[in-house]
Amino acid sequence: MAKWIAKHEAPEPLEGPVVATVTGGTILWFALFVVQLPLYGWFADRGQLWWVWTCAAGGFLGLIGIWYVRGREAALKRHAESTAAARSEQDTP
Repeated sequence: MAKWIAKHEAPEPLEGPVVATVTGGTILWFALFVVQLPLYGWFADRGQLWWVWTCAAGGFLGLIGIWYVRGREAALKRHAESTAAARSEQDTP
C-alpha cells in the first residue's frame, strides 16, 4: 500500500465570529434541553432519554468551548499587539 501524499496545499483556516458562534450554539443546546425537560416522562417511556441528556451534554461542553475560544481570541489579540509593537520598534530609527 503506497503512502498517501497530499496533492494540494491545505487551505487557510476560516476566521469569523468564533466566540459568537460557539455562544449561540451553547445557548441553543441549553434551550433544547429546557424545552425537553417537561417531556422527560414521555422520553423515558419510549427509551429515548438520550435526546435530553445529549442536549445537556452539548450545553455543558459548549461552556468549555466558550472558555476555550475566548482564551484563543485573547491570545491572538495579544500576539497581534506584540507583533505590531515589535514592528514599530524596528521602524523607529
